[in-house]
Amino acid sequence: MRVATWNVNSIRTRAGRVVDWLVREDIDVLGMQEIKCKPEQFPVQLFEEAGYEVIAHGTNQWNGVAFASRLPMTDVATHFDHQPGFLKGEEGPDLPIEARAMGVTVGELRLWSLYVPNGRALGDPHYTYKLDWLNALRTATIERLAAEPRLPLALMGDWNIAPTDVDNGDPTVIEGISTHVSPEERAAFASYAEIGMQDVVRPHVPEGLFTYWDYKQLRFPRNEGMRIDFILGSPGFAELVTDASIHRNERKGTTPSDHVPVVVDLAIDEDDDDRPMIF
Repeated sequence: MRVATWNVNSIRTRAGRVVDWLVREDIDVLGMQEIKCKPEQFPVQLFEEAGYEVIAHGTNQWNGVAFASRLPMTDVATHFDHQPGFLKGEEGPDLPIEARAMGVTVGELRLWSLYVPNGRALGDPHYTYKLDWLNALRTATIERLAAEPRLPLALMGDWNIAPTDVDNGDPTVIEGISTHVSPEERAAFASYAEIGMQDVVRPHVPEGLFTYWDYKQLRFPRNEGMRIDFILGSPGFAELVTDASIHRNERKGTTPSDHVPVVVDLAIDEDDDDRPMIF
């Protein structure tokens, strides 16, 4: 089975590219972030014609997450337990929960598509929200794995954190000045390893290969990118991973996203006869 994550940065702009890539790379399940549309605005038909079911969660032109799968999806969740809300200029326990998380079960796998808050700037309320969001996700993960220790669970998506210096090739992103590389963000990311959630891509992919390049200042031609898109797997998920890849070429060409897909291959056999025929 091939499972992937991709911050598509507006699915209505890039649906054709995404579907072409899904079919060409033989992807079974894709978690998407930043779809930037409501479910009824999602270009479902293109995906269905290629043999994929779509489940989307979005509220407006910002944020939004989704899954496309050629295998049945069940137990759909549009937020995780304890997920905090956010509303600029407001505080309190009842703030609206943004469309940043979606969980589905595919076969034995529990998959989450996650769009971690950006943080905006050190000292900004959105930065505090980002750290609170990551802590809440960690708590929810601990609780789920305590109940099901062998669950093959994956947290996939745009984490908006470059965990180490080799993951940051953008000279404008500077520790002490910028988000994404602050000690607090990096500690929050590292805390997932402490609860058994492994970066299942890094062992298969060389250091210095990025997943995001800003559109500005020729960042991609200069390869001044960042590695901020990850698949973290529980022990039950990690033991299934046989290979992984970052598809850098998807940053090239016409109307690319500023992120590229991250893929893992799993030792799960699927009956090819159950798959829709693509001509």
